[in-house]
Amino acid sequence: MPLDQISAAKCFGGTQYVFRHAAAETGCDMRFAVYLPPAAERGPVPVVWFLSGLTCTEENFTVKAGAQRVAAERGLALIAPDTSPRGEGVPDDPDGAYDFGLGAGFYVDATREPWAKHYRMRSYIQRELPALVGRELPVDLARQGIMGHSMGGHGALTIALRNPGRFASVSAFAPIVSPMHCPWGQKALSGYLGPDRSTWREYDACALIEAGARLPNLLVDQGTADGFLATQLKPELLEAACDKAKMPLTLRRQEGYDHSYFFISSFIADHLRWHAERLG
Repeated sequence: MPLDQISAAKCFGGTQYVFRHAAAETGCDMRFAVYLPPAAERGPVPVVWFLSGLTCTEENFTVKAGAQRVAAERGLALIAPDTSPRGEGVPDDPDGAYDFGLGAGFYVDATREPWAKHYRMRSYIQRELPALVGRELPVDLARQGIMGHSMGGHGALTIALRNPGRFASVSAFAPIVSPMHCPWGQKALSGYLGPDRSTWREYDACALIEAGARLPNLLVDQGTADGFLATQLKPELLEAACDKAKMPLTLRRQEGYDHSYFFISSFIADHLRWHAERLG
């Protein structure tokens, strides 16, 4: 069977699932969570992808964000993939660092060994998983939105910018907007891709906008009490890039909020309504 159902739970009239499948791109079993709203019983529904941040799995968003109630009300499917390949034979950071290796796939296709065989999260998220979901689940891939948090915000922005027209709506919570200019990103991109910084640009939202990529709209929430704000996230770089490109950006600086899921759960309803309005 293409999908192995791990769990299913009734939730706000819909069902919260977790599935596992053998992924060709990553060469290992991958898990992902799917919330199907009540409307999915009547036919395919729009889908919003959520890409999680460092150290996370599909479970963090599913359990902590509190997204299912609004998704049920607005008829949205929510899909939350894992953040990296896992399993026997999948390499990890030799020092056990949290910001590289397992849980830190950075949504790139690695080109350096030993990462190149399994760390192909770009192709997995862009191609393999959507094709599988479109075949097996009642979702309408003609109506897609994407959002993410931190490293996953970076993933959502770069995937949307590289695939013009695929996503009708894009949003992010505290995204890493320019991995080329922060320690997390520099470590990940050099480790997975090598020292040639020209190869990093397709994984940097600000560089993609500078090169001409555009989104029809973008919503970003950033907590002002986020401990990673100044060193890793740097939303002012995205603000400047969008301003120069005249690309619409709604950047909301939320006073006193940090980087946690308390922050995400406080504003997830706003984001889902943003997506619903644009997905129809």
